[in-house]
Amino acid sequence: MAWIYLLIAGVTEIVWAIGLKLADGFTNLVPSLITLIFIVISFWLFAIAMKTIPIGTAYAVFTGIGAVGTAILGVLVFNENASLEKLFFLSLLLFGIIGLKVLDGKETTSKRVES
Repeated sequence: MAWIYLLIAGVTEIVWAIGLKLADGFTNLVPSLITLIFIVISFWLFAIAMKTIPIGTAYAVFTGIGAVGTAILGVLVFNENASLEKLFFLSLLLFGIIGLKVLDGKETTSKRVES
């Protein structure tokens, strides 16, 4: 369940990051309020996930989901540059996130076997 919380926390990070851009320095009321609400939700879910997921793994996955998702939306919504180099490094981030999840699952299984 912690991984689901972490995944949702990462997605809500994407929402507040985009909201932060649309808030235009907190000068637009509705995007500013949405941003603040999603910051609270994001960090609350992140905190819950860290009860069972190691902090280093949780933080890397949380920020990685936010970074990859925000960069993809930046390209799709805000017409930001989508060079091959950028896509390559975003894919490295994505593979790193997946690798951390897989590694954490193996560590959890080996701890159960040792007990």
